[in-house]
Amino acid sequence: MLKILPIQSKATQEEICKKCNITYQPDLLAYAASVDDELVGICQFKLTAEGGFLYDLATVTDHKEDAECSDFEALFVMGRGTLNFIDLCGVHRAYFKGSVTDDRLLRAIGFKQNEEGIYEINLEGFFTDHCHEHS
Repeated sequence: MLKILPIQSKATQEEICKKCNITYQPDLLAYAASVDDELVGICQFKLTAEGGFLYDLATVTDHKEDAECSDFEALFVMGRGTLNFIDLCGVHRAYFKGSVTDDRLLRAIGFKQNEEGIYEINLEGFFTDHCHEHS
């Protein structure tokens, strides 16, 4: 079963970042994804007055993909869950600021590139309005 849970300690966040080969950023919040209690990936993010910023959507480097849930699916659900949390906090604009981008994944999550090439999303009504309005 796929689980997306907030990481409760900075030590755990740092450890997971190492396993995912990304830079640990202690000022960021983070979610961890696991499938059948095996760590799959991490999402580091923060909330600001300018919007929500996702910095990493990364998988464990030595993870063997499970047939029940692919890494793409796990990162998709974690990305959407992060955006939902950001929206519920009253922040209705989000950006992907990571260095490694998977265009297919980011577009599936709902991000679109703006004129500057930055992936962004307007979250107003994204999780409450009819799906056809966000296609």
